[in-house]
Amino acid sequence: MIKSIYTRVVLTYLGSVIGGTIIALLVTTWVYFDQFNENLKTNLLYFGQDIVRIYELFPASEADTYLSGMKQLNYYIRIYEETGQFKSYGTLNGSHLSTVTMEQVKEVLDGEVLQVTGVETNLLGLLLKTETGNKAMFVNAIAPPSAFFIIKWVLSFVTYSLIAGSLIILVAAMFLVRPIKKLTKATRQIATGDFNVKLNIKQKGELGTLARSFEDMMFELQQLEQMRRDFVSNVSHEVQSPLTSISGYAKALKQVNIADHDRSRYLDIIIAEAERMSKMSDSLLKLSLLESQSQQLRMVTFGLDEQIRRVIVAIQPQWSARNIRFELNLKAVQLMADYDLLNQVWTNILRNSIKFSKDNSVIDVSIRQDIKNVTVRISDTGIGISPEDQKRIFERFFKADRSHSRKYGGSGMGLAIVKQIVSLHQGDIRVESEPGQGTTLVVTLPITTSTD
Repeated sequence: MIKSIYTRVVLTYLGSVIGGTIIALLVTTWVYFDQFNENLKTNLLYFGQDIVRIYELFPASEADTYLSGMKQLNYYIRIYEETGQFKSYGTLNGSHLSTVTMEQVKEVLDGEVLQVTGVETNLLGLLLKTETGNKAMFVNAIAPPSAFFIIKWVLSFVTYSLIAGSLIILVAAMFLVRPIKKLTKATRQIATGDFNVKLNIKQKGELGTLARSFEDMMFELQQLEQMRRDFVSNVSHEVQSPLTSISGYAKALKQVNIADHDRSRYLDIIIAEAERMSKMSDSLLKLSLLESQSQQLRMVTFGLDEQIRRVIVAIQPQWSARNIRFELNLKAVQLMADYDLLNQVWTNILRNSIKFSKDNSVIDVSIRQDIKNVTVRISDTGIGISPEDQKRIFERFFKADRSHSRKYGGSGMGLAIVKQIVSLHQGDIRVESEPGQGTTLVVTLPITTSTD
């Protein structure tokens, strides 16, 4: 709960108020402690001197009567004899009474002015001269300080409390806002195209989660930017090759003395390269449409085994010319999916298998079904794929066997399209291959695909 930013703000506010109040109380007490004591000493001394003058001006009996008749006496008076006996005047009203020792009585009778003040002790001792002899008078203050002093103390306390609380909130706000400032700075840095940002935010709770999500987003943006650069580079490379061929053979056609069979061969090359660029353009548009998820699946129920048989028949010229055979183990399966998109999946995979298979070889195609999924395995005995290339064969423009790229051709877009179509159907595709031993592509699809 304490990790929550809401709880942190509330606790910071309460801590600031409580901490500010405590600090203000300590500071105010420290500032006014001496003044408070001095105020008590002064008032106590003045009162004690007034009582001494009363006993000097009037007989002791009249002075005693005068003190006894004072109804609102703010001090408690004790007058000690040398024997330790004393008379008291005034009412305590629950106030603390300071203890008077015989040593203190003796000191006052010797003419010393005794004054003791503190938090709970406010005692004044004065020598009292009467016609009956010297006595020791001790006065205790039992009234609170003056109203002016209390108002001044309260105002000072409130002022110090506000100042201390504000300072604590400012300091706490700095720590709370620091991660947000880091995120703001990082956002501006990313907006300029610089993804090398280190947040170093160790906090937990909402801010920590936001920071980690921001770092994940930053990593994804960096990956997307790298993919964009690779895409531009790959497109430029793939387009440059046919354009160079077209340009070169078009210039050759401008020659005057050119044989008819050479002219025909040049034209065939130009047409073939143009068709290759057209296919690549169509594949790019198709893949872009699939990746944007604007492709709406037209779900129908059909026989998957029958669909694969139709695809094999449709591409018969490609495999029959090389005397390649198919061994089929196609269990009858009813599948709900987009018929046209899956038709392209099997076409692309089977064409790849034929392309990389040896003449007079066999391609195995099988279907296996469980409760929720159907799995299609397409295996050839071709050149195979290295473990390093297996991780990238579903990337656009990637060609696993670079040394044979001229021989086999292709734009490297077919399996990227296959991967995207299978993902749209909430399925999975993986490769199993060993160099020189052939390749198996395994496609797993849910029997019923959700369209949500």
